[in-house]
Amino acid sequence: MNLMEYQGKELFRRVGIPVPRSQHCKTADDVAAFVEKNPGNWVVKAQVLMGGRGKAGKIKFAKNADEARAVTTDILATPMPPNRQNPNGEPINAVLVEETLDIALEAYCAIAIDRTTKKPVVMVSKFGGMDIEEVSEKHPESIAKHFIDVAVGYSPFIGRELAFASELDPGFRKQFPAIVAGIYDLFFKYGAKLVEINPLALTKDGRVIASDAKIELDDDALYKNPEFKDWQAVLPLDEDEALAAAAGLGIRNFRRFPGDVGTMANGAGLAMGTMDAVKNAGGEIANFLDVGGGANAERVRKCYELVVNHTPAKVFFVNIFGGITRGDEVAKGIVQAMKETTSRKIPLVIRLTGTNEKEGREILAAAGMTPVETMDEGAKRAVELASA
Repeated sequence: MNLMEYQGKELFRRVGIPVPRSQHCKTADDVAAFVEKNPGNWVVKAQVLMGGRGKAGKIKFAKNADEARAVTTDILATPMPPNRQNPNGEPINAVLVEETLDIALEAYCAIAIDRTTKKPVVMVSKFGGMDIEEVSEKHPESIAKHFIDVAVGYSPFIGRELAFASELDPGFRKQFPAIVAGIYDLFFKYGAKLVEINPLALTKDGRVIASDAKIELDDDALYKNPEFKDWQAVLPLDEDEALAAAAGLGIRNFRRFPGDVGTMANGAGLAMGTMDAVKNAGGEIANFLDVGGGANAERVRKCYELVVNHTPAKVFFVNIFGGITRGDEVAKGIVQAMKETTSRKIPLVIRLTGTNEKEGREILAAAGMTPVETMDEGAKRAVELASA
């Protein structure tokens, strides 16, 4: 779940990261009323999940209520144009009205999971306002990193070391350790996968403020904060994302394709590998589906119905790796799901591997399903059934 800027800055406020004064508004009249009550210089920003708002003319400045109404009307009049992030563009349904900052310097600060070390990594650069990919390409030496041992946690010396290693201007250094403490707190408290401040602004009067917010939350952790369901409801979703959310999946856990072999796996990497196996066997995939960390009867049923009701799939290839989830429990869930579903029936090919895989295959075979031992064997069988 990616958050819009105003949502991300609300979380920044909660963990003590300074942000500009602002107001989330849905209409031009709301913006004008806010500016009239709060005289000053303001910037109006379209609230979308796409980047490139400035180049698209969706960030505009206003000095009074009339200007604020006019620029907001202009911003809301047309959607964000397509770009590499979203080739379909994105509707604009709200804006963020924010005080303008007299910025002296900009920096970059973020935290994410490093898959190699399996630790949170804090990244800092003195080149703010640029995509981190561009910084990495043009100024690789400027990116300072620290891999945090979660058993020990964060200490202010880490922030100080990062500030010096990245050669941040001295104006950042006093407040910077507290900024990093805030993003570390947010990262764990709200189950984030990415927290990024770009740019982190140093104003001419010496304040250090998060001028922008990019936060991606782990869908599997949303249950910890029920309020995020309301936040999720206002996010722009395409049809596949809306279907995934309705099925209780992460919005990126389902995507449709024009083929006739439906697929489901637990884990994005395994799901993509399953799709490749089907392709290598001469078949065409109907969908990508990552069932996530659980494969109980209800979730399996919803995933099955998602595929058979919304794709042209003629066969459903289920590829489950049993780690924490036992193979026999997955098998029982699949059998129960097939008894409960009222959707059209298509053949199932099921590969279980890992804990209790043998017991799981026996349960499936007894129920008249087709268990296989390897992914390639399953892909070949699924393609054969789809072509029959």
